[in-house]
Amino acid sequence: MGDFFRLEEHGTTRGREVIAGLTTFFSMAYIIIVAPSILSQSGIEWGAVFLAAVIASVVGTLVMSLYANVPFALAPGLGMCSFFVVTVCGQMGFTWQQALSMVFICGFINILITVTNIRRLIIAAIPRSLQYAISGGIGLFVAYIGLIQVGAIAFDGGTPALASFAEPAVLLFLFGLVLAIVLYIRNVRGSIVVALVVTTLVGIPLGLTGATDPVSFIDAVGQLPDTFGAIFTSEGLPSLFSDTAMIPSAIVAIISFSLVDTFDTIGTFIGTGRRSGLFTEEELSSVDSGGFRTRLDRALLCDSCATSVGAVFGTSNTTTVVESTAGIEAGGRTGLTSLVVAVCIAVSSLFASAISMIPASAYGAVLVLVGILMLPSFRNVDWEDMAEAVPAFFAGLFMALCYNISYGIAMGFITYCLMKVVTGRRSEVSGVMWAVTGLFILVFALQAVMGVGG
Repeated sequence: MGDFFRLEEHGTTRGREVIAGLTTFFSMAYIIIVAPSILSQSGIEWGAVFLAAVIASVVGTLVMSLYANVPFALAPGLGMCSFFVVTVCGQMGFTWQQALSMVFICGFINILITVTNIRRLIIAAIPRSLQYAISGGIGLFVAYIGLIQVGAIAFDGGTPALASFAEPAVLLFLFGLVLAIVLYIRNVRGSIVVALVVTTLVGIPLGLTGATDPVSFIDAVGQLPDTFGAIFTSEGLPSLFSDTAMIPSAIVAIISFSLVDTFDTIGTFIGTGRRSGLFTEEELSSVDSGGFRTRLDRALLCDSCATSVGAVFGTSNTTTVVESTAGIEAGGRTGLTSLVVAVCIAVSSLFASAISMIPASAYGAVLVLVGILMLPSFRNVDWEDMAEAVPAFFAGLFMALCYNISYGIAMGFITYCLMKVVTGRRSEVSGVMWAVTGLFILVFALQAVMGVGG
């Protein structure tokens, strides 16, 4: 196994990889529970979409492990789950079968732009300062996820405010955060996963660690046929473009799905890959993919294929989750980390109630620590140069405030082009940057005209 994953070459060990895999799994386990809860609001049976999410996550993560040999995990993106339910099925009026069909098409679009080298061109075209800003911005985004999940930041009438410290969940979160930081500073092996487990155990007497499993595994197996292959029925792909009046909306939705999926993945790979050294400088700046010989190219292809696989089983876009950074910070460097995650996800399908016992206070504390560890990337931005500083600021800020990596990248791209023009340095903007920025603006404009959100 060590030879297959080339552990020695990547400066890691079996023990470190296993701990990293467990860390990633515990950090992302909530997605397996939350994603079906969101998607079931569109009319899909909870058990069916739960099992579909598990299958898509396991398949995608296994391929990422065995083919790409990188420590990333895949699961349904929660932002895209909300877009699926609220915007596509709610505001636009599509059925969940039609929405799944859009996701399936989105997957094929992403595969196409990957094999034709377009994704590689985009990555190579992103300026160095924005790449560092994306890395730091993901740190803010991850930390914000942790704070929101635990309720440390409350919203009273739309106004954000600090939650009351009298709340047991907030106190448990602070305990977990302090514990995780102390263990990490003291170089305790597996500090992040230890903090997760200890915080979960401390939550038992506080009544915060509990199980809620609305559907058994057997029930989920019985419901899966409702979604498996639904896109190939008369209610799926054949009906998607049957109503000519709905075609413009369908096209906007598909482009939105694809754009968010593509740039969420690019952002995660750039952010974690540059900081951890997973991908070389040549991989991040080269335009030639070399026939999928590099780990970055293979990882991009794995991520693209996972979306279509998930749609066939019955879940929205399956993407590389930003929570993978927790395992990478714990030392994960190869596909062995992903293999451990895939096995854990598969086993978790039998014990959904046990996985749902992990309180938000536990994984929220870990995510905040991971976010802190990613912030040093900001120091590589030239803050004295406003043409570099402004785009970096907006990229990082909007990732957190919009709860969306791709929107942060969009704001970074738009402001980068604007600042280069107003400072007379238009020649520093590549043609690919202009094209992608124009696409972002077009999609935002179409969404505004049609009255839908991203």
